Amino acid sequence: MEREQYLAAIKPRMPEKRYIHTIGVMETAIALAQKYGEDVKKAETAAILHDIAKYADIEWMERIVRDEHLDSRLIGWGSELLHGPVGAYIAQSEFGITDEELLNAIRFHTTGRAGMSRLEKIIFVADMIEPNRRFDGVDRLRKKAQKNLDKAISACVRHTLAFLIDTKQPIYPLSIECYNDIMNREDSEG
Repeated sequence: MEREQYLAAIKPRMPEKRYIHTIGVMETAIALAQKYGEDVKKAETAAILHDIAKYADIEWMERIVRDEHLDSRLIGWGSELLHGPVGAYIAQSEFGITDEELLNAIRFHTTGRAGMSRLEKIIFVADMIEPNRRFDGVDRLRKKAQKNLDKAISACVRHTLAFLIDTKQPIYPLSIECYNDIMNREDSEG
């Protein structure tokens, strides 16, 4: 499918504000893919589809998790975490996407994970720094993304975890594994 077909498919599934966010993620992901030598088409597709399940019924998403034998730890975490893995399921089942790296970029765009690919990092960062995002520290994250993708993913993950801790929210295990992996890599590099 082409960009316009994907955009037409996602638009009715989300409020206008989320659609605008998705366009921002797409544009940011394309720019980061060009900058860091990633497949632009894959980045574009993953960005467009990353929030396709964001507004899906939670009970339906939990049923998909059970029926498709996805990570059972997702049950009870709500839309914020369910929509990534269920979005990957929709990308595969409805749109016929079989590229595992592209599916993983959708699947892990909220939690991150240990051993993220460059495409996964691009979608994670693009989702956080797209132009419509407004939160303290976003400009610093945008600057990091222009200089070094690994430093940007590190900063984005640390920002997310700090927010979750500050707001007394639980942290999904994959996010902790992602953080630990990043810290271990940074320690071994310098």
